Order: sequence, then C-alpha cells, then structure tokens
Amino acid sequence: MKQFPDSPHAPAETRDWPPISVVMPVLNEERHLREAVDMILAQSYPGEIEIVLAVGPSRDRTQEVADAIAAADSRVTVVPNPSGRTPSALNAAIAASRNGIIARVDGHAMLPADYLRVAVETLAETGADNVGGVMAAEGVTPFEQAVARAMTSKIGVGAAAFHVGGTAGPADTVYLGVFRREALERVGGYDEHFQRAQDWEMNHRIRQTGGLVWFQPAMRVTYRPRPNVKALAKQYFHYGRWRRVVWRTHEGTINPRYLAPPAAVLGIVLGLLVAPFFPLALILPGGYVAAVLAGSVLTGGGLSFTVLLRLPVVYATMHICWGWGFITSPRKLARPSS
Repeated sequence: MKQFPDSPHAPAETRDWPPISVVMPVLNEERHLREAVDMILAQSYPGEIEIVLAVGPSRDRTQEVADAIAAADSRVTVVPNPSGRTPSALNAAIAASRNGIIARVDGHAMLPADYLRVAVETLAETGADNVGGVMAAEGVTPFEQAVARAMTSKIGVGAAAFHVGGTAGPADTVYLGVFRREALERVGGYDEHFQRAQDWEMNHRIRQTGGLVWFQPAMRVTYRPRPNVKALAKQYFHYGRWRRVVWRTHEGTINPRYLAPPAAVLGIVLGLLVAPFFPLALILPGGYVAAVLAGSVLTGGGLSFTVLLRLPVVYATMHICWGWGFITSPRKLARPSS
C-alpha cells in the first residue's frame, strides 16, 4: 500500500500519493447522488480514489441510482445499510473499503476540487489521525440564507472553528473528516448507539487514545441548511438530545457553551410561569427576545431585509430546540454499559 511521502513539501509530481477510500452514508438521495459522486471522482487528487456507498432503505430510487453508478464505474462500490442510520452506514462502508486513508463525505456536501489533496498534505504535515475543515453553510432561499448566517456566527452555534472558521490547529472535532484507517481501527469505528453527535463522540475517543484531530480551514465544504422552521427545529432538537447522551457517556465533555441554550429555555419558562404573580419575572423572556433581536442586527450585516427578518426566528429556533432537546433527553438513550 502506498504511504505518505517522506517530505510533505516535495513537488506533487514526485510524491507517492496514497490511495483514498471515500465513504458515503446514503439515504433518499436520488436527486443528488450522481452529482455528489461525480464531484468526488473529479477531485484534483493525483492518487487513486474509490467510493463506497452505504445505501439505506430509501423512499425514492436511491438504490437504483447507486447500483447504476457502480455498474458504470469500477471505482464505486455499493453496500447495504439496513438500519438506515448514519453511524452504521459509515461502519459498513469503512469495512468494505480497501485503503489506508478514509474520507467521510455526505450526500449533500459540495467539496472544493482540492479537498482530498489538502487533506492528505495536512495529514502528512501534522501527523494527525483526522483532519477536517469548515462547514460552510450557504443558503439559496431567504430562510436558508438566514440559517446559513446563524450557523456561521458565534451567537448561533458558539465558537467551534468548524462552524465559524479560525486558524489551523488541534480541535475537539471537525466537519466530516479524513482519517487514517489505523485510528478508526484503534477506537473501533463509529459507535452505532449514537444516532446524532457520532462525529464528536468518535473524535473524543480518538483524542482520548492519544490521537490528534486537526482543523484545516482550507478544507471548506459547502453545506445546504434545512429549508424551513420545522426541519430546522427537528435538527437542533436532536442535536441537543444526543449531545447530552455524549455527556452522560463521557464525563467532563460539557462546557458553558453547551449549557447556554438549556439555561435560556429554563429562564424563559420560569419567567412566564412566575410572571402572573411577579410581573418583573418577564425580564427573563423579554431579555432573551431583546438579546436575539440585538444579535440579529449585529450579525445580519449585508443580508437583504427579507433575510434579516427571518434571522431572529432562526436564532430562537436553534437555541430553544437545542436547549429543549438537551433538557428532555431521556436516560433510556444512555449507552448501555459494556
């Protein structure tokens, strides 16, 4: 198997570029799958690329499309994912892959042409076990544009570099990820118990076993946000719910940034309940509303008026749904003791 070049600064034409396996969890992706695969195969990467599609039980023609792509190109393999869950799809695809470098890519992720090249160079330069970059949210509709702005601001998602950007360096987690196979094998792959937050959870185990997770801002991946309030609310509710499961599983993995949304929810509820008896308690929900409106003005520069009007709704949806999911996360979701 090809290994990393002795010098990561050697000219590209003299390097021995390692082959890469791209693993993709696929569910209900009939419309976008072929384009996503074509984008990966068109990467400006000098080494070999294989793609393993783990296809779940879709409601559309995803399976037929995936099978047709694989039949037409020997670089593409299809494996089943009966559960339809993301971590099981990733583990199935990794098990079917052949190469020492494994890149996770989602069906809606739009990679820059040099994504894999930069990833391999960064792995070689840093010695990291996993490298990843920015989840660059970009919207099309006014609502999606508001979500994109919120998902790239500290008011919306905190200070995580893979959301808001930053300088290259060690990180708790990164978006998607390009891994050394030995790191995945060392920690046993993705924990299939975690329906959400499985990336954060596995990167935690990589770091706990002495591995390095590295943020590389040059790996900027375009992400399409949820298209409406209902879909956004569901997404962030489950983010909050499963982030608490991670906390219960791995003590010490929570910080004030994660506790801010549930604290806001409790403050709003408390204020509304107490207000009939102590009207001054309305300062709690009123203060939150004022803070969201001020934050929308501060972060809404350059947005059209129609997008700016939606930004406070987006912020409130993200905060309250994440916080409520965290608060109501049932103990039955806890990972069973081994």
